[in-house]
Amino acid sequence: MKKREIEIAPSVLAADLTRLGEQVRLVEKAGATVIHFDVMDGHFVPNISMGVPVLASLRKATSLALDVHLMIERPGDFVEAFVDAGADRLLIHAEATPHLNRVLEQVRELKTEAGVAINPATPAMM
Repeated sequence: MKKREIEIAPSVLAADLTRLGEQVRLVEKAGATVIHFDVMDGHFVPNISMGVPVLASLRKATSLALDVHLMIERPGDFVEAFVDAGADRLLIHAEATPHLNRVLEQVRELKTEAGVAINPATPAMM
């Protein structure tokens, strides 16, 4: 079995958005190789967070990998916009779409890494 490298992904949600570029440079200096970017729509999850414009700005500020966690309804409707904005990896919630396989294929067709997130309360056999 191949030994897996540990990956620490500082989250943009923990940043002071008025100093986002500066804070990204600090985590780069500290050795981070990826930035985690949570997208929340107020429907799939109760909170609302950042979207495509902030991701596009972040992409201009760093060459680190951008790990985008879509906690949104109808993620397939937004895949292309987030990839165009600079996402290197899109994490799609299994519970957010009845056709998870199609959304993952859509991500892969855009030459972007695809991943699946699962809510802790979701049964193993959906």
